[in-house]
Amino acid sequence: MSLADRIAAARTGGPVPGVAPTGTPVVDTPGHEVAGRRRAEVSATPAAEIAPVTTVTAQHAPPPPPAPEFRRTLGNQQGDRLEAIKASVHTELLKQLGPQLYESDMDANELDQRVRAVLQDVLAAQERPLSSTDRQRVTQEISDDILGYGPIEPYLRDVDVSEVMVNGHHNIWLEKKGRLVKADGHFNDEAHLRRTIDKIVSRIGRRVDESSPMVDARLPDGSRVNAIVPPLAIDGSALTIRKFSKDPLTATDLVRFGSLTPGSRQFLEACVRGRLNVIVSGGTGAGKTTTLNVLSSFIPPDERIVTIEDAAELQLKQEHVVRLESRPSNIEGKGQVTIRDLVKNALRMRPDRIIVGEVRDASALDMLQAMNTGHDGSICTLHSNGPRDTLARMETMVLMAGMDLPVRAIREQVASAVDLIVHQARLKDGSRRITHVTEVERMEGDVITLQDIFVYDNSAGFDADGKSLGRLRPTGLRPKFLDKMADENVTVDPMIFATDRV
Repeated sequence: MSLADRIAAARTGGPVPGVAPTGTPVVDTPGHEVAGRRRAEVSATPAAEIAPVTTVTAQHAPPPPPAPEFRRTLGNQQGDRLEAIKASVHTELLKQLGPQLYESDMDANELDQRVRAVLQDVLAAQERPLSSTDRQRVTQEISDDILGYGPIEPYLRDVDVSEVMVNGHHNIWLEKKGRLVKADGHFNDEAHLRRTIDKIVSRIGRRVDESSPMVDARLPDGSRVNAIVPPLAIDGSALTIRKFSKDPLTATDLVRFGSLTPGSRQFLEACVRGRLNVIVSGGTGAGKTTTLNVLSSFIPPDERIVTIEDAAELQLKQEHVVRLESRPSNIEGKGQVTIRDLVKNALRMRPDRIIVGEVRDASALDMLQAMNTGHDGSICTLHSNGPRDTLARMETMVLMAGMDLPVRAIREQVASAVDLIVHQARLKDGSRRITHVTEVERMEGDVITLQDIFVYDNSAGFDADGKSLGRLRPTGLRPKFLDKMADENVTVDPMIFATDRV
């Protein structure tokens, strides 16, 4: 008799099968007699006494394997298999195509067709067939790695992603709607990330290695790229890509987003057509380049525009545009062409407007000289915390040129050259807003006087979702440069400056 039957009998107080009341063992006779006696014992036992037998038996039964763990194991095995297939297919693809992947004169569509054709052949030759879903996934991931930029390629295609930040091969972050979110993808290892960085920078003739561990570059669509590698990047290479929309934002978009109001938009358009010198200031990621693009769109099409940038990213729609881009030194430390060199050269190119993507060094002096020598209507961007700080930074950068100029002389140059400051900020809710439209008036003693024309009013606070309810509102003051604009046959509706209008 089983141990479970004996335990059950002992609990009910009945005789233990196989054991006599006096403790003498009872020997079961073989055959149908024993079976009949057991059936009789079971039938004579009440139902309430049978239940414990079932409970004890269940307690001693081996537990079934947990289904989630089993599925997770199968998922890991499937993932490992796909990774192995990807590695083998990738290797075979490189063997068959070889240097064709890096031919700069090959058309992108032709290369795409060749890669996909070879990819289908290699996948068809696999010993273990893949499901259609797995085949599509492997095809897409390998195509992204060969033709694009590996794991970050899907994020570059995502229109909701405005910035991609790679903090080491295993850590990718995205900016969506002004907020940072962690991405699911990752690079295989540091070497994989370095290959992707090299692919980006080599296409525009730049390099990044231990001897030159920092680089600014751009993607073919104009997206801005910065990369920094070890030994400067301690935890592995870091890659930052600020995306630019294929369809750049317009002034109408800025009004719809709340960054501008119809009145301030009309005013800024008049300022650009009236050939005022404008500085767009703000912090990192505040949207200065987008605003610069919008302001540039107001330039009449019959004027010659020269743009100067570290990495070409402006998207001007006019036909008569000459684009210049600075160049770092080569591996021998020679051949560097700075923004300042390009500004000097632009003065000899008969420009009607000079647009500098960002002034960050001694080129500020040459930019001021350009604004003061007949190149009215020039626009540039500059990092600062506010309109007053914008002028202070401009003074500091002029001193970086090494010219022993008194501060008052520099301020006189700034007050004479700059007409308007458009300051932009990124708010706590992630939105980007123009917070100040400020006139640069004149010198009073040793101080440059400023006058706010439009100021961002955040007195309405925030809504339930944390979105700012503020608006850019006029201060009621009329700028002094309206007469200068009138000389260019540009007038402004005086009602724009009324405080009861937005």
